[in-house]
Amino acid sequence: MDRQSNEPFSSVCVIGLGYVGLPTAAVLASRGLNVLGVDIDERAVALINEGKVHIIEPDLDILVNGAVATGKLRASTAPEPADAFIIAVPTPFTDGRVPDLSFIEAAVDSLAQVLKAGDLIIIESTSPVGTTEMVSEKLAAAHSDLAFPHAAGDDADIQIAHSPERVLPGKVLMELVRNDRVIGGISQRCAERAVQLYKVAVDGQCLTTTARTAELVKLTENAYRDVNIAFANEISLVCDELDIDVWETLELANHHPRVNILNPGPGVGGHCIAVDPWFIVHSAPDATPLIRSARQVNDGKPAAIADKIVAAAETFSQPVIAFLGLAYKANIDDGAVLAKRDAWARIAGCMREEAGSVVGSVII
Repeated sequence: MDRQSNEPFSSVCVIGLGYVGLPTAAVLASRGLNVLGVDIDERAVALINEGKVHIIEPDLDILVNGAVATGKLRASTAPEPADAFIIAVPTPFTDGRVPDLSFIEAAVDSLAQVLKAGDLIIIESTSPVGTTEMVSEKLAAAHSDLAFPHAAGDDADIQIAHSPERVLPGKVLMELVRNDRVIGGISQRCAERAVQLYKVAVDGQCLTTTARTAELVKLTENAYRDVNIAFANEISLVCDELDIDVWETLELANHHPRVNILNPGPGVGGHCIAVDPWFIVHSAPDATPLIRSARQVNDGKPAAIADKIVAAAETFSQPVIAFLGLAYKANIDDGAVLAKRDAWARIAGCMREEAGSVVGSVII
């Protein structure tokens, strides 16, 4: 396969078999590609090779079982040569809210050992702007025998693109196929080659752009949602302070034809919305006062909820508090809401002092 090959893909290596990687691997395998899933979790690898899954997502177990049974999907702890590599590993931040790219860097180091001319690399992990170019530069430092797109453009031996996942837990398999994809290439050739792979399984539009724009698009989507949630949460705090019913306030405000305020809650759930806005703040700290403030409002909401619960509990001599529903989406096991867990811990500490108890029920 030469550097400008348009040959169909026959093999794909998906690095990271979590809530995005495993469904992606299973969908591609169901379309007839030979897929190797890679993860450092040996238990997850063993379960997948038995046709089982280590996460809960509707119908994923059936798809994985079928793909493994036909020999189209298998798992390993190390990459092997393939036509394309998809990186779907976590991108958390450090205690100082600095993006932690160590998982991406480890994935890149592992695939560098099996990389060859003509390969495609796609980063699906939500990433700060510039990460895809960093991957190209990192690989170039390890492979003087190959040309990479950050320097060679369309003449590169290796094509590298960024296409952030945009799926809803509980509906991942459906949305992987139906949702539009934003595909950003370091070069136009990179984007075109990535579209060629995604069109094997994606019915939605494949919208091409630059890698840096694609990186910012995903961060922008989640920051937008965070700001809207923060507005609702801040209004709820205002209503508490002024002794006004927040639910009536918002219901009446939403009767305006151009107003659609969200319902307030205990912060935000899941991994993305609580993390991704900080990536933008880190990249442009002086240009993001609104995004930073929204994060602070939502991060502070669990404590406000906990204060209200503790105040109500103090009216009882032996209070018992029940939390019903600690997963942030129905029918999945993708991380109980961190905000709720923090609030639960705070309330539990108070109840121990008051000789009460807290009862939690995780509804999946």
